[in-house]
Amino acid sequence: MAGRVIAITGAFGVLGSAVAKAAAEQGYKVILIDYAATPPAGLLAACGPQAQVRGGVDLSEPGAATTAIDHAAQAFDGLDVLVNIAGGFVWQTLADGAPEAWDAMFRMNLATAANASRAAIPHLAGSKAGRIVNIGANGAVKAAAGMGAYAASKAGVHKLTESLAEELKAQGITVNAVLPSIIDTPTNRADMPDADHSAWVAPADLAAVILFLASEEARAVTGALLPVTGRV
Repeated sequence: MAGRVIAITGAFGVLGSAVAKAAAEQGYKVILIDYAATPPAGLLAACGPQAQVRGGVDLSEPGAATTAIDHAAQAFDGLDVLVNIAGGFVWQTLADGAPEAWDAMFRMNLATAANASRAAIPHLAGSKAGRIVNIGANGAVKAAAGMGAYAASKAGVHKLTESLAEELKAQGITVNAVLPSIIDTPTNRADMPDADHSAWVAPADLAAVILFLASEEARAVTGALLPVTGRV
């Protein structure tokens, strides 16, 4: 993948960092985009001297997404891959939860993916192998109690993926989504200390699937919602 350019939203988080590091190891030029102002220690160095950082970006605002993606693509004279990882999670029942959580989940999970994708399309059209990879959720296929707001927003990501795949296939741009179960992160371990963490999805394993879908070898795959569930 040497020379290909990849933009990763939510790049400062656990999964985003794993994808960024794995992409850099494969030879990608990496663009790190996040709502946070600064990346975690060591991430930029791990991504190589050509890595670009765009911190403090609110991708739920269309104009901010366009500015960040345009500047990133200009830095490397093009864009080949967009990975939409930016998002969030909330657990609450409808009866007892805050109504504002529904709007927040749609902004964080669906609007960020839609806005970044819209901004990236003109640049991806110039690539020989344009790719968009979204992060859906296995929990949005059959939602559990307390998962309504989160699952609804991720179900929107699933339908965005399918629709955009149809919209862009004539341009040679593929659009796919991975549907993880529980990702093995420090936050999830703290929230579920008694769970079997070995059954969860390791960030590096999920990153490997994402980067396959981002590769030129995945040219025949578009509109796929790919479960990556470990042993959950």
